[in-house]
Amino acid sequence: MTVLLCVEGQPQARGSSTGKIHTYYIAADEVMWDYAPKGRNLVGMPGGQEDDEQVGRRRAYLKAVYREYTDDKFKTLKPRSPEWQHLGILGPLIRAEVGDVIKVIFQNNTQISCSMHAHGLAYAKDSEGAMYNDGTSGADKADDAVAPGGRYSYTWMVPERAGPGPGDPSSIVWMYHSHVVEPRDMNAGLIGPIIVSSRGATRADGTPKDTDREFITDFAVFDETESWYFEANARNKREYLPGQALLALAGAENLKFTDPILRQSYLFYSINGLIEGNLPMLTMKKGERVRWYLLSNSNEEDVHTTHWHGQTVISHHMRTDMVELGPMMMAVADMVPDSVGIWLFHCHVNEHLKNGMQALFTVIP
Repeated sequence: MTVLLCVEGQPQARGSSTGKIHTYYIAADEVMWDYAPKGRNLVGMPGGQEDDEQVGRRRAYLKAVYREYTDDKFKTLKPRSPEWQHLGILGPLIRAEVGDVIKVIFQNNTQISCSMHAHGLAYAKDSEGAMYNDGTSGADKADDAVAPGGRYSYTWMVPERAGPGPGDPSSIVWMYHSHVVEPRDMNAGLIGPIIVSSRGATRADGTPKDTDREFITDFAVFDETESWYFEANARNKREYLPGQALLALAGAENLKFTDPILRQSYLFYSINGLIEGNLPMLTMKKGERVRWYLLSNSNEEDVHTTHWHGQTVISHHMRTDMVELGPMMMAVADMVPDSVGIWLFHCHVNEHLKNGMQALFTVIP
């Protein structure tokens, strides 16, 4: 077990440098999620669908999402600031510098067992948040799956190897997600971002000193047939089975569609869980230093080529207007926008573009 030494709120993992403790109160909550709350085809692309009844599919589904609360009573949601409204279905942003420690008090308010597993960070076996035969038992297994109504405290360290590497920008992006039955957990909606900055590279609010604006975008094909809530959603009812019944049905054949046309009606080609221009307008000023953090989900369709119209970025040490993402990949792109106007931001995979993986951003003088 890793021991943390704390003095006046400053933790030190044995063998690491002193840093800050960042405490987050995060719950998994059940919500009705609308993939297109403002309407269809807001980007106005030819061939876009504008009538849900015409295409014969719903756009609102029961899902599980991570949400941040103000304290360990989990009574008051922490408001999401205007600049982060675009996170959409993503869980709360977790920030840290190299040398810091992140503590998450996690409350499971859903009817399924779920967890929190962090990519890139360091943790003991009691904070891995993933269920598999790892040779541990007792307290070291309690993190694997938090039962409905349960609570667990995760502790994640941020050593040098979790921060920007040689040639990286001053901050990089990781992700966290539930890892009990990962495909069902993530398709239910349980995913969120982590930004790690170099030691001493941030302002008081945690933002990198060398950026003026940040955006996080998760390119994801949500497959509702692989969600824990599929049976409830397929019945078009808001009530759902008790948690144990849902778990028992997880492998049942009647929860899977082999007909590709029928399955297609349950696929949502989204950016942050929103389709066809429903992502809030991403607004920046000409000449600002803008950092984009790019994520993708884990379905086989989650191979993306993100594309910005009208601007270029620096990513992976090259200038480009396209960044490739494979399943569960993370990337950073830095932009200094120079062309004023409203521009298209989308995935360039034909099937994804056609089915709504589109958003808009605007550059103002």
